[in-house]
Amino acid sequence: MKEPIQSDLKPMPEQLAYANVLFVGAWLGIFLMIITYFLYLGGVLAPHVDLGLVTANWNKGVDEYLAVTQSPHGWGWVKFLSKGDFLNFVGMVLLAVLTIICYLFLIVGYQKRRDRIYMIIAALEVLVLASAASGLLGTGGH
Repeated sequence: MKEPIQSDLKPMPEQLAYANVLFVGAWLGIFLMIITYFLYLGGVLAPHVDLGLVTANWNKGVDEYLAVTQSPHGWGWVKFLSKGDFLNFVGMVLLAVLTIICYLFLIVGYQKRRDRIYMIIAALEVLVLASAASGLLGTGGH
C-alpha cells in the first residue's frame, strides 16, 4: 500500500532558490573558465608569466616562485585581470564565492518566513566564509 506524499516534505522556496543559483552559478563558472582558458591559450591576452618561466620554476616553493615570476599573493591578482594567466581566476573565484551567494538567498528566505534561528545561522556562515576568504585572519585568501 502506498503512503500519500506529505506536503511538508516539499523543499522550501529558499532551498529552491539556493539550488537554482548554485546550478546556474556552477555552469557559469565552468563556462568562464573554459572561455578564459582559450583566451589564454590563443594568446588573445598576453600572460603575466611566460609559460617557459612557469615550467622552469615548477620545482620552487611558493614564496620563491612568486618572487621569480613577480606574481602577487593573496588578492593581488585582481590587478592583473588584463593578463591572460590571471583572467582564468575569475571563473574559479565565482565557483568559490558561490556558497556565500547561495547563503544570501537563504537569509532572505528565512527572513521572509521569520525563521530567525536559521537566518542567524546562515548569516554567521556568510561572515565566517567571507572573513576566511578575505585573508584578514591570516588564513585562507593566501
